Amino acid sequence: MIRPDFLRKNDTIGIVSPSGPIKENALDEAISILKSWGLQVKIGKNAYNHYGVFAGTDEERAEDFQAMLDDDSVKAILCARGGYGAIRMIDKLDFSTFMQNPKWIVGFSDITVFHAKIHSLEIESIHGAMAKSFPNVTAESLEYLHQCLFGRKKLTYKVAPSRANKTGKCVGQLIGGNLSMLYSMRGIDFEYDYNDKILFIEDLNEYLYHIDRMIQNLKFSNIFSQISGLIVGTMSGMKNGVDEYNGTIESIIREATAEYDFPILFGFPSGHEEDNNAMILGATYSLSVTKNGGTLTIATKA
Repeated sequence: MIRPDFLRKNDTIGIVSPSGPIKENALDEAISILKSWGLQVKIGKNAYNHYGVFAGTDEERAEDFQAMLDDDSVKAILCARGGYGAIRMIDKLDFSTFMQNPKWIVGFSDITVFHAKIHSLEIESIHGAMAKSFPNVTAESLEYLHQCLFGRKKLTYKVAPSRANKTGKCVGQLIGGNLSMLYSMRGIDFEYDYNDKILFIEDLNEYLYHIDRMIQNLKFSNIFSQISGLIVGTMSGMKNGVDEYNGTIESIIREATAEYDFPILFGFPSGHEEDNNAMILGATYSLSVTKNGGTLTIATKA
């Protein structure tokens, strides 16, 4: 995998809205924080557009993203928010200049589409807080994003023990993102290659039986027979349908993975909560899950 250059003081980071719309002034705090890190900030010309549930038309959103991909002065691209829309415009993008001059792409949730596409190009990306959510995430979450962008520390994450965990150790490239997006991308030409990977999943406001359906898909399409480890991030706002689902996120996943021996770590602080610690997707990590909790460590200095 190719690792984009880490940022340095006075580098420029671009902000675009490839999915849902944002309100005026929604980027103000993110801009302030990024400048405090010594960065220059460039905003896409269509970043504040509003077209139904999208931040502008597919063409407008693609135009902004393409401009940032092709701009040599922009060293990283931070997505403004998730929502929905990335899948509708990603085929309009030309990644040829980006592949010659890789730069960090940052986001989560709907931005899982970009992470999968970029992984297929063998380039690393960052799963982390987006500009709109800067005011709502913890200082620790922002510090992890700072570390991922600037490469100043070796990335290590420690997670409290859970009865649902499955103990064990593994090493592999970290992939994944939003479970619903991973499910919706099954069968497309840039779907993740899951072989020997550590898979991370998180989700928001889903029915429990929908989660079960998606997890069963991973099982019966043999993804669980390929991965080396599973990390479960925050599963926020899970709910029942008309009929109560007789189970939990933990029981859904443990039942579907019972026949496999890879380690499983629950409660990883990343996803749609204030704890949204950034990770470098595509990088090789070691995962250790014991009765005392879990540790995820990047295998090479980030």
